[in-house]
Parts: sequence; C-alpha cells; structure tokens
Amino acid sequence: MTSEADSQTISIVGGTGALGSGLAMRWARAGHRITIGSRDGDRAVQVAADLSAKADASISGMENAGAAAAGDIVVLTVPYSNHQATLEAIRPHLAGKILVDVTVPLMPPKVRTVQLPEGGSVAKGTQTSLGEDVRVVSAFQNVAATHLADLDHAIDCDVLVCGNDPEARGMVIGLAKDADMRAWHAGRIDNSTVAEALTSTLIFINGHYKIDGAGLRITGEPGSSTPAKPES
Repeated sequence: MTSEADSQTISIVGGTGALGSGLAMRWARAGHRITIGSRDGDRAVQVAADLSAKADASISGMENAGAAAAGDIVVLTVPYSNHQATLEAIRPHLAGKILVDVTVPLMPPKVRTVQLPEGGSVAKGTQTSLGEDVRVVSAFQNVAATHLADLDHAIDCDVLVCGNDPEARGMVIGLAKDADMRAWHAGRIDNSTVAEALTSTLIFINGHYKIDGAGLRITGEPGSSTPAKPES
C-alpha cells in the first residue's frame, strides 16, 4: 500500500476500456488518487463507480479533458484510431506533466502484423508533437488487459519503460510495481518501437499457441555483470 506522501494523482484518459480500467483498479487499490476519463462523462462516472466497488477503493470519473486537467500524471489508454483526436483534446492540460502513452499502433484487420507509424513509434510521435514541456513515457503495451482487470491474477509479464527523462521513467517503474508488475528502464522514447511492435507479435503467439495472454520476461539479475556507466 502506497503511503499518503507517495500517493500520486493519476488520470487515465480512455480509462473506461479494459486496459485503462485494469490499471485504474490496481493503482487505486495501491493508494493512488485515480480519475478515469471518457469521451462521455456520464459513462466515465458510472464505470468509475463500478470499478470502485470491484477494487474496494475510490475512483472518480469525468470526460477526458477534465480528467487530464485533474491529474499530475496522465495515462493515455485509447485505441490507435482515436489517439490523435484524443491527444489534441487533452493537449492544453498536459504542460509540465508526465504523459504515459500506452497506445499500440494496431490496424485491423491485420493486428498480428507489425505496422509502425511514420516516424518509428506512436510514443515518439507523441513526444515530438507535445514538445519537451511534456515528459512522455511509453509503457504497459505488452500486458494483457484481461489479466490487469483480474485483481487476483499475478501479472507474469515485464514492462519496458521508454522515455527521454530518466526521472519520469523511474516514476512509471514505481507505478508498475504498485500495480504488481516488474518494469525496466528501456532507454529513450525512440526505443518504444520495440514494445509497440512486440504487441502484434504477442497477439500472433497467443493465437498460434492458444496462450491466454503471452508476455515478456527480461532474464538476468541487475548488478550481475561488471559495473558500467548507465545510459540515459
């Protein structure tokens, strides 16, 4: 349980979906102050009430722009088809904040095939669009939403955390831990390409081998090699 001093005010834009809802419940249960957003504010309020009951913790709901304004950390969990429009709607409320972009460029019907956007990745495009006043962090793309939503499920998937600001990455790694996940510094925002592409690969593996939510594991133990200067 997070102490009151360490509790963060987190808004999850698109938080009525499966992925956003799972993160909302796990973070609220850990003691963070959570608001979920939706294009429909009334729906956000209703879903927030349902999630609060499931998590036995308080979660608020409002429309996306209001949610983004309320959070010190904003998490974007919308489908790729809605990403650009949603980003423009919340842009005025992001200055000076951390934006965690969870978006994966899935383009139906070929969701099992990697289709990265021009520029390399969604998160890199988000950082370029918003400028350096917003610290964009890419994370949580490879975790099965159904596993997140099941609060009794132990998440057997590591999280790659990419971003240009090491401190912001560190905060998101802490949030992953609060949601019962293990996360890793994975380099600058350019490296988000790997996590975004891996999602389509995991979807293919799920289908081919009939796996319920294949995930990623980083092998090895920190500190087990000859010490080297860390990269930013």
